[in-house]
Amino acid sequence: MSTRSVGSKAEEFACRYLQRLGFKILKRNFLIRGGEIDIVARDGEELVFVEVKARWSHEYGEPLESITPWKVRSLLKTAQFYIVQTGWGDGPYRLDVVTIDYTENKEHPRIEQIKSITS
Repeated sequence: MSTRSVGSKAEEFACRYLQRLGFKILKRNFLIRGGEIDIVARDGEELVFVEVKARWSHEYGEPLESITPWKVRSLLKTAQFYIVQTGWGDGPYRLDVVTIDYTENKEHPRIEQIKSITS
């Protein structure tokens, strides 16, 4: 399975998970030069930018370990661009991570949402 198809499968899984929690998915794969947001969603009145990290093994660490300070800065820059482009203004927003861990069970991975990773 290619990296792109693994990422797409993980993002689809994350979207379904978030929708079950009541999120409204607004956009997937919002891309600008120098950055990408996997999922843009609404959680009530709050705009949520979601980074999805999936792992099939822990050879390179747990999914959350791949969120570096550099990655957070890149996500925030891309989120700011989205906010300006869509006219969100001063509305509340946050940056979340959804981790999907396939290491123990390929059919039913462990999924976790970490809210507000910048606070």
